[in-house]
Amino acid sequence: MDRRCFTHRALVSLGISWLSPQSLSQTARMPRLGMLFNGSPDNNPAVIAVHRAFERLGYREGAEIAYESRFAQGQLERLPALAEDLVAQGVDVIATFGGPPTSAAVRATHHIPVVFAIVADPVAVGFVHSLERPDGNATGITNHDPQQAQQQMALMRMLMPGLQRLAIVSDADIPGADASGLAPIERGNVAAAKAAGIAPQVLKLRSPTPDLEGSFAAMETEGAQAVLALEVPVAIAHRKRIAQLATSRRLPTLFSAGSSDAGGVLSYGTKVDDTWPRVPVYVDRILKGAKPGDLPVEVITTKNLVINLKTAREIGITIPPELAKLATRTVE
Repeated sequence: MDRRCFTHRALVSLGISWLSPQSLSQTARMPRLGMLFNGSPDNNPAVIAVHRAFERLGYREGAEIAYESRFAQGQLERLPALAEDLVAQGVDVIATFGGPPTSAAVRATHHIPVVFAIVADPVAVGFVHSLERPDGNATGITNHDPQQAQQQMALMRMLMPGLQRLAIVSDADIPGADASGLAPIERGNVAAAKAAGIAPQVLKLRSPTPDLEGSFAAMETEGAQAVLALEVPVAIAHRKRIAQLATSRRLPTLFSAGSSDAGGVLSYGTKVDDTWPRVPVYVDRILKGAKPGDLPVEVITTKNLVINLKTAREIGITIPPELAKLATRTVE
């Protein structure tokens, strides 16, 4: 006799109706998602975006999914312990937001799937073997464009044809530094600057209390004529103060597209917040049986150029017509 038929008849004889697949899924253990952040939980836009995206996929908090969120509060040295705590909690998947949280998670576990976002170059820092075939326990979404550094230098050249010295604001805590002390995103921008005939000055700041005034003093000493703030945690967290200090010194600025609210002259590139709603899609596929090593890393490619005409006027810069034509949006 078919064992399934026997079980079905036994249940019916006991007055128990046959469980549907939906009923079985409801009786299964609720999956738990660990989430690891650089910042704080207060009005965290990534948290809000991820929760909403899970709801659209039919995951209700406390019913179909439980969240275990950990926040470094800007103290990135806490990330390894926070990642180890999520592993100890036995979460089913860990979602990470940024290079430092991802580095902490992949070091803490080789078994629990890791889904990352806001990672500039996951291949260069060793999180995945390749974008097409990650091969390990990590995969996710990146908004990294290998050509963006060159495009940023081209925009700065259009804005300032005589640009010779550029200060590049980065983060001392991002992973992947080589013998020169530079991480992949820094190396890419340094190479692009030199190729454009621009002398780069990299300033690596450290959270949670970076010495911004000291960094701008160093820029003045080196004769920087403009500032590029990379899409890294410290520059994102302190973007408005960086823009204020640059504007007070009449230094044109270029920020990442997601930092257009900083008040810099230019903001360009893909937006990290476009990656957040994609995280639940990957988690959903993994919870349904997909292996992270088989899921290609998704690359966000849509770019935006925001020109802040108000800031340009404040520092005495005229936006060339050919640059203005490229703008996705202008701020008056």
